[in-house]
Amino acid sequence: MISLSPQFIRFFAFIFIAGIFSSCSTLKKTNKEIETNLRTSTIFHKGFTGLAVYDPVEEEMLYEYNSEKYFTPASNTKLFTFYTGLNVLGDSVPALKYFSKNDSLIFKGMGDPSFLNPDLPASKVFEFLKNTGEELYYYPPVFTEKYFGPGWSWDDYNYAYSVERAVMPVYGNRVILKIDKNKQPEISPILFKDSIIISGNSQHNPGITRDISRNSFIVHKGNKEFTREVPFKYSDELMVELLQDTLKKKIKIIHELPANSEFDNTLYSIPTDSLYKRMLEVSDNFIAEQILLMAADKISDTLKSRIAIDYMKENHLKDLPDEPVWVDGSGLSRYNLFTPRTMVKLLEKIRKEVPQERLFNMMATGGKSGTLENYYKADTPYIFAKTGTLSNNHSLSGFLKTRSGKVLIFSFMNSNYTVPTSKLKEGMEIILKNIRDNY
Repeated sequence: MISLSPQFIRFFAFIFIAGIFSSCSTLKKTNKEIETNLRTSTIFHKGFTGLAVYDPVEEEMLYEYNSEKYFTPASNTKLFTFYTGLNVLGDSVPALKYFSKNDSLIFKGMGDPSFLNPDLPASKVFEFLKNTGEELYYYPPVFTEKYFGPGWSWDDYNYAYSVERAVMPVYGNRVILKIDKNKQPEISPILFKDSIIISGNSQHNPGITRDISRNSFIVHKGNKEFTREVPFKYSDELMVELLQDTLKKKIKIIHELPANSEFDNTLYSIPTDSLYKRMLEVSDNFIAEQILLMAADKISDTLKSRIAIDYMKENHLKDLPDEPVWVDGSGLSRYNLFTPRTMVKLLEKIRKEVPQERLFNMMATGGKSGTLENYYKADTPYIFAKTGTLSNNHSLSGFLKTRSGKVLIFSFMNSNYTVPTSKLKEGMEIILKNIRDNY
């Protein structure tokens, strides 16, 4: 056994303690710089800001600023939806419930957003319905969710980020129009080709406006080609018509089931990670809303978002530091209210259930992918997070890799600011880089 001299032991202890004090001193200095920036910067002075930074390995909150205050989270709400999917849906997306009766196949939707959706992998539903030799009957549920969520802006109905919710979506519940001043407009699905009206009013900016109550699309041509995605007005009848046109098969709607029958089979379509990646990386509102509907259906056989939210709050979210005010899946509603420290706790729970490589692959990456492709650029990506933006509100919650090798959890929330969001992001980047370099 090697014997160490008392002098060596004292020297080693001195170096160890000095290192600890040096580390603490650096952390205190960095925290002071961050707080000074938040309190005195003209960027943050004209709004309300909160920040929480947490070390999940040491289980220690490293910095807090208004972390207990409530903010409008916008699309940070999708992290709650993601956690719901993880705990309720399993590995595959439930698409249809069905049963066979004599020579008939009777089916109903379960909220799956992937069927014929151009942004997602091919769904198994198409081949299943296409290849069956039985006659097809669609059974719409007696009770469904409202097509818009609580607190949504009604006049956003014309924009692709405000697609209607539905029991059995098709084509992502939207049309894609390609406009060329020298050609007839191209529209997909083709079923809507007779629903286009070309406007002769040159006072309008180039664009497409759908009638608020029906599927009539007014095209305002410009001097350049452009493509727009516009939500269509959903109905069971329209869904069946689109389905028939695509499958080239007759489908009938029924409102009463045969005696002594029940939906005892479930068809699954695509991996749930395909939904999560699209939702988290590019902030797809439609997919987020449908995930909550699918979760509610699995919990109670009723597609109503409130059921999924109440279930999660009662069974999986009681340990959050502040009770979330949570009303929808996407964050389009301004009724949602969360605190930074609650966002951090939620992310810690997600981190424990999802391996880091899989999780980071689904999230937007600073300077590289999704909603963060043009922000937080660095030779080595250091931000893996979910953005959230509504007018005068912007939040960023996720994971930060420091130069020292730590992976920290953070939530940076801003509400009621009047500076341009681009300026706010510049101010946030200064602070996040400081954390990256000194924590």
